Parts: sequence; C-alpha cells; structure tokens
Amino acid sequence: MIKVKVSLRPIVSNINLPTVLKTTILPGDSIESIIIATQLGEIFYIRNGVVGTFLDIRSRIIKLGANRGGYDERGLVGLAFHPEFNYNGLFYLHYSVAGTQGPGALSQSFTPNPCDPRTLSLKWINRENQYDHIDTVEEWALQPNSQPQKQRTLLNLRRPFFNHNGVNSLNFSPETGKLVLTTGDGGSGYDPFNLSQDNMEIAGKIIEIDVTYNALIDNPPVVTRFDEIPIPIQKMLTVIAKGVRNIPGISYQRYYNQYIKYVGNVGQDLVESIFSFIYYNPIPVTQLIQDSLQKFEPSQEGFINLGWRGWEGAFPTSIISGCSANPTLDEKTITYYNEAVKTSVLRLQPLTSYYHKDPRPDKFEGSALTGVQPYMGNEIPNLTGSVVFTDFVRSEESQPPARGVLAYTRIRTDCKLNDYSVIETDYNFGSQSSFYVSLGSNLDNTRLYLGVYGSTNVSDGNQGTVFEIIS
Repeated sequence: MIKVKVSLRPIVSNINLPTVLKTTILPGDSIESIIIATQLGEIFYIRNGVVGTFLDIRSRIIKLGANRGGYDERGLVGLAFHPEFNYNGLFYLHYSVAGTQGPGALSQSFTPNPCDPRTLSLKWINRENQYDHIDTVEEWALQPNSQPQKQRTLLNLRRPFFNHNGVNSLNFSPETGKLVLTTGDGGSGYDPFNLSQDNMEIAGKIIEIDVTYNALIDNPPVVTRFDEIPIPIQKMLTVIAKGVRNIPGISYQRYYNQYIKYVGNVGQDLVESIFSFIYYNPIPVTQLIQDSLQKFEPSQEGFINLGWRGWEGAFPTSIISGCSANPTLDEKTITYYNEAVKTSVLRLQPLTSYYHKDPRPDKFEGSALTGVQPYMGNEIPNLTGSVVFTDFVRSEESQPPARGVLAYTRIRTDCKLNDYSVIETDYNFGSQSSFYVSLGSNLDNTRLYLGVYGSTNVSDGNQGTVFEIIS
C-alpha cells in the first residue's frame, strides 16, 4: 500500500480526555461547528476558531480514576446529534452516573482455564448488588435560550465491571435515521459471563433505537437484559449485531445508494480488528424475547456476529503464556474451543487486523483500537476512499515517551482480508507522551480529527489536544 504522510494541526489544547469528536450545525447557524466531549463530562464547541462550552455535566458523572491509579473507562462515552438537530435541537448522551459505584460482579480478577470448566461457564448472579456502576442513555434538547435540558431517559444499564463501556458509543445512522448504541461486553477480560453472545444480554451488542417513538416512561428501571426492559421501550429497539468485546463506535461510508458500515472490535491479547458490512437484518428486541421464551434460535441470516468471545478477530481467542524453554517465545492455548467451533461459520470475517506482536518491519505492534473513520475528502488524495483508524499506543515502544499511531486500509473488491499501512505524521510531541484516544470526522467524512492525551490516566487533567489531520 502507498506510504502516506500527513500533518497534524492543533485546534484546541489543554482540555481533559477527549472521547468524542464530531461536527454539527448549531440551531440558527449555516456552518458546521466542531464538537468535543471529554470523559469527565464537558462538551465544547468550536465555531470560527472560538471555543465555547456547549454543556457541562461533570456533576452527573461518576467519580473517575479513584481506585485504579487514575485509569478509568467510565464517564461521558457517547454523544450524538439528531440529524435534524439544526431544527429540533435534540441530542443524546451516554454516561456513567454519579453515585452509582458498586463492588463489581466478581471479587477477584478473572482468567479462564480451559482445564477448569467452572471458569468457562460463570454466571453473573445477584446483579442488583454485584455490579460496578450504572450507565444511562438520555435525550436532551437545546432550548430557545440556548440552554440544554434533559428531555427523557431511554435506558438505564447496570454494568458488571468498570471497563468496556464503549467509546463514541452513540451515532445516528444516515441509512435508517435511528440512533445506534454500541455496548461493550461488560468488562473484566475474556467476557467472564459470555454476555456478548447471549441474545438476551444488552452487553456486547450494536443496538438501533427509534427515537421517534415515545415510550412515555420518564425513568426506566435499571436493567442488564432485554427482557427486563418495559415493553414500550422494547418496541423502540432492534439489535444489529452481537459478539462485541469493546467498540469505538460505528461509522458510515456512502457508496452509491448504499452505506458501508465500519466497526472496530478491541482485542484481548492478540489482535485488533476492523469489520465492514453493507447488508444486515436487525432483529426487533420483542422478537428476540419471544424466541427466547419459546427456546427458539432466531434466524442468523443477515444478523451480524463479530465472533467474541470465541474469536478474537480472525483468531480463536487464546491465553498467552511464556515458554519456559525459550523466554523469547510465547505459548498460545485456545481458551473457548467449543464456542469457537460453534460461532466459526456464523461470524463476520474482519476487513483488516493488526497485531500486538508483529515481526514485519513496515507494521506496528498495537495495544487498543480507539477509532475507525472512512475518509472521503480530497485534501489528502492518497487517503481518499480509505478507512483510517487509530491505536492508543505502539506497544513495541517500551521506552517513553509513548506514541499512538494512525493507519489506513481499503475495501477489497474480492471481499478478502486486507492489509494496512501506517500513516506517518510530522508533528513533534517532544518529550510529552501522546496517546491517540479518539478519532472523528465532519458530517460528510471529508475532514478528520484526532484526540490525543498526554497520560493514560483520566485524573491527570488538561493534557488533551485535538488536531485536524491535514495534508
């Protein structure tokens, strides 16, 4: 693939960790404003080079980074503007709610053991007490006086662990006009309770929400499963996909009169993967519940399955341990063999993958996928029509300062797994670490924005910079 070089143009600096980067047209405007949401709960707009506060919900956000040395994956993780936001002022938030801290679903860290069936069939029990926190998905409206106000709560979700809540988890589909919610598998590692493959579990799914339907329920109950949701809200929901581990949102690329959908699945220990699809057959939640009651497996035709937890991208999920005879080598043991077999022909194959260990000189060793965006602009000609993605930090660079990485791939006409190429940048971060934490675009995917943070800890304040990626 062609080697591509780009420049990074700083847009705003000294902000908290930027989780969502988008543009929208504010009511009364005719031009797009850049919108930046931070994990701590701030939402900024940039219009004509001026930075302003759109909304500050820090008081609504759970206390972050208190118990893990500053690292956290909770907070404000989703923001989406209604396609008619310019007229109706509606937008949507996904965040972890203040005051909902729980003990977690397990008393100790989880590692599956293929020799111990008990570790392969754990159940999440006593959910009302054994959970980490509660996430909420809300509808807000920008009032005529430009003050946003909450309108209604769409979902209240109880989460088993602190991590894998998704990031950039709310996006509107230009194809259906519905709000798309992407949920991680609940956290820990290796999906201890196999929530991602269970049709009744909300965790580990890609869900469409019909926001035109008003369920007339002001404060829905806190739930973990679809069959716990009140029936009027069930009718708003369809499920696009399951088998999700953790996902940095969904993005869309117009292709003639269709849309190619892109999603990334963050890996466990081996590989990070990007998937693409055009056709899909979403299943109404009411149908999933009815099928479950009748112990009937719903049709898999056109229903997307990313394969987790049996598969990590193109590989059966594995446990890695050192080789005692050769410390430079690793032994890899298939973790969930039966599940890998069961889902082998049902899962979607990745568009591209990159690896945590890769001996090839022109590649990089990744750690966590943090964004996937198609690029349809002309300013960077060698990237036009490509799919750009970001990784949190190059794992092969063990010495500070840490560096994130940009890369790109393309759709192959033969639909086979494609390779990727690293995108070189000319920005000099000096001695400062630069973790690439988010990737975003404008409304027609002709501009790309990169969120960079100087620390792995959300509690380290004001170390964020948002760049535009330019030629």
